[in-house]
Amino acid sequence: MKWSLKLGKLLGIDVYVHFTFLLLLAFLGFYYWRATQNVDAALRGVAFIVALFGCVVLHELGHALMAGRYGIKTRDITLLPIGGIARLEKMPENPLQELWVALAGPAVNVVIAAVLLVGLAATGGFTPLEEISATGGAFWQRLMVLNIVLVAFNLLPAFPMDGGRVLRARLAMRLGRRRATAIAANVGQGMAILFGIIGFFYNPFLIFIGIFVYLGAQAEAGMVEMQSALGDPSTVHSLPPKLSTRSL
Repeated sequence: MKWSLKLGKLLGIDVYVHFTFLLLLAFLGFYYWRATQNVDAALRGVAFIVALFGCVVLHELGHALMAGRYGIKTRDITLLPIGGIARLEKMPENPLQELWVALAGPAVNVVIAAVLLVGLAATGGFTPLEEISATGGAFWQRLMVLNIVLVAFNLLPAFPMDGGRVLRARLAMRLGRRRATAIAANVGQGMAILFGIIGFFYNPFLIFIGIFVYLGAQAEAGMVEMQSALGDPSTVHSLPPKLSTRSL
């Protein structure tokens, strides 16, 4: 992806960060400093965002590793302000395989949340839930809560997000890939409109996610229609960003 800086390799997969993500960190650092007038607090806020996006990278790695079990390589993982993208060479044509690839990412966040839960329970590090918010509260407990949020958000049936891919895989087992994609895309576009409405009143970032989901569903539905007509599978697919902007 253009305008991306390579961070390194993770299990043989190139990991990049888009320059807009660096702008996001700079903006949030300034925002935290303006809110607290404290450099340490601003640095802690940025460190939390970095940790959260670290969980996003692991989420994408879950997709990549599961896809690798089916012989599908991952070209790279890129961090964006709205989440992460794992560029797979292709999506599995087998619905059951697509189901497992889609679920692998949220499963990683479940494991992260479980590990943090055990650690907090062992150290007595819990704080009252009313003190936890998207921008405040105990670092590790907040990270645990937001990993749970990531699971719930990504499993919404908003194709081409994880939940939408799960929906398509389940439908494809009965209706075939073409019809399943058309239905999942319609549901995804409906969810995208809902994101936009909610974002207009509560969180503008949801508007951007809604636009991405709407266009992504439209593009993938068109691609599957073309594949069906030509009988020629596409060579590169991307799994969409996996980060709820409510966590910023």
